[in-house]
Amino acid sequence: MRILLTTTSYQDTPGPHHDLLEQSGFDIVRARGPLPESDMLDLINDSSGDAKGGGFDGLLNGDDEITAKVIDAALSRPRKLQVIAKYGIGLDSIDVPHATNLKIPVLFTPGVNHTTVAEHAFGLMIALSKHFWPHLRSTKEGGWKRITGNELAGKTIAVLGMGRIGKEVVKRALAFDMKPIGYDVYWDDAFASTNNVERCATSAEALAKADVVSLHMPLIAETKEMINRNSIATMKDGAIIINTARGGLVNEADIAEACKAGKLSGYGTDVLNHEPPASDHLFRTIDNIVVTPHVGSRTSESVIRQAMRATHNLINFLNGQDDFIQANKF
Repeated sequence: MRILLTTTSYQDTPGPHHDLLEQSGFDIVRARGPLPESDMLDLINDSSGDAKGGGFDGLLNGDDEITAKVIDAALSRPRKLQVIAKYGIGLDSIDVPHATNLKIPVLFTPGVNHTTVAEHAFGLMIALSKHFWPHLRSTKEGGWKRITGNELAGKTIAVLGMGRIGKEVVKRALAFDMKPIGYDVYWDDAFASTNNVERCATSAEALAKADVVSLHMPLIAETKEMINRNSIATMKDGAIIINTARGGLVNEADIAEACKAGKLSGYGTDVLNHEPPASDHLFRTIDNIVVTPHVGSRTSESVIRQAMRATHNLINFLNGQDDFIQANKF
């Protein structure tokens, strides 16, 4: 079996996943993602180093662009693609419907990073509410600039997307004496009752009531750029938005405008529309926008959990075993 491994946190973090993959006996080709469609096509069409003439039996990928064209190319090579094993949860970079139509399983790793992403969300909240970025920059440069911040205690936090990560955010919000409200199409009444989460009928209702908004929704047609000029206008003046989900949930230009104007007191994000960003990205010069480089799930503990699950998924599927987690059904 020949496998293309592209996820960098998997490759850069020591742990037992490396031994597990090595012991599989598979031929591993390594690249540094996230890769655009063009780079994926180049790798798939490159026949050098493969006696069978190119292609891969499986992909062990992060946020690379696995488009219809990439999937078709991977099926046209002498080694035909059998499986896509996502290292992670979000599937928006993969054309899942196309893979499903062609009976290509898409495997993923739910339940491995909810703790660390929730912690990261709160790190961003604290950084914005206490103005960490301008304070850090000032003191590092020899200054002593002081800006009055705000407490999180007593504030209403709207959690949009009440899955595993959203629930972990709620638990931490309660520890901070915040009032949690939430919105999700799929609502866990038992969890909401136990943790005193007010259910909002719509995401618009949640946005209007919140001092802090934490995004944990998948990027689909219905959620693309759900945070935009119009939705921001309905929010409280001085609200904070946290995004540890997907960059495409927000209109970045509208976020920038609202932060510069003071409508939003800050935007904290671990994700962008295009990663890594261009050198002239509009967020770079705005002090109340804090950006981290998609590391919300990148801790030693969570990388190992995620990598082990993704590797087991891949190996078990290709070896004809049943122990794998498949996202698509056919």
